[in-house]
Amino acid sequence: MIGGGQSGLATAHALLRRGLRPVVLEASDRAVGSWPRYYDSLTLFSAVRYSSLPGMPFPGADRDRYPHRDEVVDYLAAYADRLDAEIRTGCRVSAVRRTGDVFAVELEGGGRLSARAVVAASGTFGRPHRPALPGLGEFTGQVLHAADYRGPAPFAGRRVVVVGAGNSAVQIAAELAGTARVTLATRGPVRFAARRVLGRDLHFWTVRTGLDIAPLGRFLSRPPAQPVIDDGRYRAALAAGRPDRRPLFTAADGAELVWPDGRREEADAIVLATGYRPDLPYLAGLDGALDDDGYSRHREGLATRVPGLAFVGLEWQRGLSSNSLRGVGRDAERIARRLAARLACR
Repeated sequence: MIGGGQSGLATAHALLRRGLRPVVLEASDRAVGSWPRYYDSLTLFSAVRYSSLPGMPFPGADRDRYPHRDEVVDYLAAYADRLDAEIRTGCRVSAVRRTGDVFAVELEGGGRLSARAVVAASGTFGRPHRPALPGLGEFTGQVLHAADYRGPAPFAGRRVVVVGAGNSAVQIAAELAGTARVTLATRGPVRFAARRVLGRDLHFWTVRTGLDIAPLGRFLSRPPAQPVIDDGRYRAALAAGRPDRRPLFTAADGAELVWPDGRREEADAIVLATGYRPDLPYLAGLDGALDDDGYSRHREGLATRVPGLAFVGLEWQRGLSSNSLRGVGRDAERIARRLAARLACR
């Protein structure tokens, strides 16, 4: 198991239930995934009642509250402690190779393990997407990805442009607008989805209708853009111009950005809230595992060209909840069942 975050832990739980003894390899010093490195104000988009891994409910009496980032870190740490699995922290995988029916998993520093099956559960946070935006290479101000953003204090009183139209982009831009002059730059309008519909959390309806588990990933070659889940505050912030929204800039000249209407304006910083891509560099030498853009070749989590290789926690791997606390357990169960059957046949 490569990755000790929510996906790796859920899959380890599912494999243990089938009598297998997974080894979880986590690059950091704790099996909590990337959560400690997200921005400080991050809260989940799903309420507590929809935010648990298999076998351990998310704590708290109020099942309708939305947990903070640090609560998720504590929850994952407790989940890892309860697992009867071998979890090795500080183990970064450098390469996976295959000889016959056996994988060789190579670690940075020279370690090596053999395995009959490998599950890639390393998520996306280690591979921030930095699109080739017009003029970005010529901009002399600060450029950072949302992966490196922690809070608004360093940007107080500055002119900041946040690029992106997703949840993180809108949240960060609205937070920064409290202390800075902020523009949200997008290629198109921001799409919103109400966090509560007819008095119920949005996820109540996705679960009740079956949309949460619908195998839509079968028909998607790339994850689709998703709307901003909003309780009304972000739509109101944009309507009030805090932040204002504009089409993406068309060029940069030193510290100046050029907007589509021809206006030129100095900016101090650009924050790229432009998402992530699957972080799978250790599979680059495994023939058939990845396509030319570094995306996994799989069908609902099982590699299509490398028997014994599986993926868990990819966005829209099977459906819209595949990389979430509420949904990754279902994908993990499915992968564990199919891997266990394969290993039993050998």
